[in-house]
Amino acid sequence: MSTTAEPAAIPGERAGQASRTPRAVHGRLPSLTGLRFIAALLVFGYHSSLALPALNPFASHHVADGYRRLFSNAGWAGVSFFFILSGFVLTWSARPGDRPRHFWRRRFFKIYPNHLVTWALALVLLTGAATQWWQAVPNLLLVHAWVPVFSVFLGVNPPSWSLACELFFYLCFPLFLHWIKRIPRENLWRWAIGTAAAVIAVPTLAYLLLPGNPPMPEGSPASVWQYWSVYMLPPVRALDFVLGMLMARIVLTGVRFGVKPLPAAVACVAAYALSLYIPWLYALDAVFVIPMALLIPAIAITDVSDRPSPLRSRPMVWLGEVSFAFYMVHLILLNVVRKLLGPHRYFSTATGIGVLLLEALATLGVAWLIYVAVERPATKRWGRSRKVTA
Repeated sequence: MSTTAEPAAIPGERAGQASRTPRAVHGRLPSLTGLRFIAALLVFGYHSSLALPALNPFASHHVADGYRRLFSNAGWAGVSFFFILSGFVLTWSARPGDRPRHFWRRRFFKIYPNHLVTWALALVLLTGAATQWWQAVPNLLLVHAWVPVFSVFLGVNPPSWSLACELFFYLCFPLFLHWIKRIPRENLWRWAIGTAAAVIAVPTLAYLLLPGNPPMPEGSPASVWQYWSVYMLPPVRALDFVLGMLMARIVLTGVRFGVKPLPAAVACVAAYALSLYIPWLYALDAVFVIPMALLIPAIAITDVSDRPSPLRSRPMVWLGEVSFAFYMVHLILLNVVRKLLGPHRYFSTATGIGVLLLEALATLGVAWLIYVAVERPATKRWGRSRKVTA
């Protein structure tokens, strides 16, 4: 998911700060960019831990089960982070007078070229022989998350479902921003709490109102309808995006925010531990939404205040910049490497860790190629921002 902040003024920016790099100047939040890679790595960990398909490399059942258990909800956590972050940075970087069509053009050319390339790679290397036109076309057009059919919303390149949600968020963003800017400053926290409560209420409604059949594949404890409505449906996931927007407005308007990064990060870890023991639908998003909505502005304030942050280092910022391509290509590379090594070969613990590192490095290398050959040129050529007058 691409969530790099674009230029905007930052309250309290000091004279001469723009000459330093990397810093939170002109709306850029390098620590959040670095944090994006950690979220992408969580999704990688989730997919590489799966037993079906046989991506988990460990021969020891004990080690394989432990690895799977450790990352069993990591994918859900990573996507929740991306959606909240997307709303936050787009609101943070919104420019006075920016026209919706200019915003939509920039965002389209930020995400779609990578999607097109990875869609084609997935058809060639991953799912082509088993993919029908009614699965491939909705995926290509980024409308597949609207279709409550498992083989459609997770067809071709499964991580791309989140782009269908992001596309919906982008289309709605100008309207959302107009409404949120009209909320009085003193009411922003009430709206944020209400939005988080709505996210938490969604799985409750799904358990109460939606049918328990057909079941999800691989024994997941919910129906396709319940999973799709809680995790995939773009208007439902827009609640995460709107919560991110509200948190950005809280910071930008100077509303009191006293949460520090370390306690917020600890809360995220605690929420993840809790997610392993609560009903499954709550673990898809609801359990993560509050701590992540606190972590993101806490990290942003660290950048604005020019406080030390390891996430702001050049290696982490570089990893964050390629994280969108990493996210989009990782499942393809996991399958390709496993096929080359032997899809039914399993390894000792030490060798299995080496396999995971090989897969991660291969994914990172291909992600870098996509970033420099596709994403960055497309953004500069077609998504370049036009001059906007206030």
